Amino acid sequence: MANEEASEELDLGEEKSGKSKLIIIIAIVAVLLIGGGLAAFFLLGGEEEATEEAAAEEQVEEEKGPAQYLDFKPPFVVNMPGRPSLLQIGVSIRVYSEPMAEFIRHNDPMIRHHLLDLLSTKDGKSLKTREAKEALQAEMLEALNKVVKELEGPGEVDGIFFTSFVMQ
Repeated sequence: MANEEASEELDLGEEKSGKSKLIIIIAIVAVLLIGGGLAAFFLLGGEEEATEEAAAEEQVEEEKGPAQYLDFKPPFVVNMPGRPSLLQIGVSIRVYSEPMAEFIRHNDPMIRHHLLDLLSTKDGKSLKTREAKEALQAEMLEALNKVVKELEGPGEVDGIFFTSFVMQ
């Protein structure tokens, strides 16, 4: 009888140890499943946001409408320090809305004034390379959009292009 009681106690100990191992394994599997589910949620959720952002960009492009190119007539003519001492630049700009095009036409004198001020600070030697001309384009675009913002324009200028560039 003593043997039977001892073996029953051993069986109960093994059952308790087996049950606790089973509980630990189930807990680990549950944690892994939850972690995997959360990882999948966050990874797949990012694609949805990217898709929403792409759709928003497409909608903005559709709202822009067709590009309109406006020429500044007559070309800009500026005296520069040093040699060459005269600069003549034909300029066109690109906008995407009729209200913005009308705003540019209406404020032409103010815009020309600011662009002439910018051009008069340049010297001929520094404008001979392609990189310098591209940098001047970027400066002019920034100055133009600054004026548009100050005058509370209905948008901004998308691009500025040189249609002629003469230095003498």
